[in-house]
Formats: sequence, structure tokens, C-alpha cells
Amino acid sequence: MSKAQEDGAVYDDINITPMLDLSYVLLVIFILMTTASVQGIKVNLPKASNTPSLAKPATKAITITQDGSLYLDAYPMATIQDLEQRLVALKGATPDFPVVLKGDSAVQYAKVMEVLDMLGRLDLNQVGLVTQRLVK
Repeated sequence: MSKAQEDGAVYDDINITPMLDLSYVLLVIFILMTTASVQGIKVNLPKASNTPSLAKPATKAITITQDGSLYLDAYPMATIQDLEQRLVALKGATPDFPVVLKGDSAVQYAKVMEVLDMLGRLDLNQVGLVTQRLVK
């Protein structure tokens, strides 16, 4: 009867060997896949200087408020001619810099077109129009 008791006994040890084997196989697969994705054609890449570039063009923001007032970054501009003179001075220091245009949704379309036309005359073609994200 002792043989039957041993066969019917509850097995209370957990065998983790298959789980470890699986984790090692997955680890090897991940290592092989990451090294395989990095391989490619070998080329002799040019060396860059390790001194940081001091001439990074800063983006300028032109804001048109609801009442039609113009701002360059945070500085108010009295007229569009003042804005044009300031942008000409900035263009003399940095020939090509990005400009973003933020117009209030209630501003007249003609005012925005006037600023875009002025930017075109100054040959500033890196222009972005800022909008809000559509919330769903």
C-alpha cells in the first residue's frame, strides 16, 4: 500500500527548468535580432568637429492678436513696417532663420496675408503657421 500512497501523493515542488530554458532562448533571440538590425553596408563616415556650432538659427515668432496688434517674439511692433525693418536687421545677422506665425482666430485674414506677403518679400521661406490641436 505504500507504493499506492506514493503514486497518489501531492507533488509540492515546482520545476522551473522549462521556464528558465524558455527565458534563455528568448534572450538569445533578442540579442541576435538587435545585432542583426544594426548591420549594414560599411562606409567611411566623415569626421565632424567636436566644437559646438555657435550659429544656431533661433526661431522667431510673429504674433497677431485679436485687435490686430503685431508682436515679434514678446516685443510689440507698432506697424508692419517696423516689423519688416526688424526682420531685415535679423536677416542681416542670420540669413535664413525659421519664422512661425501665430494669428488669433478672430483676426482678419487680410492682416495675416499682409504679414505672409512681407515675409515673402524678405525671402524668408521657412514659415510655419501655429494652430491648436483638435480636441476630440
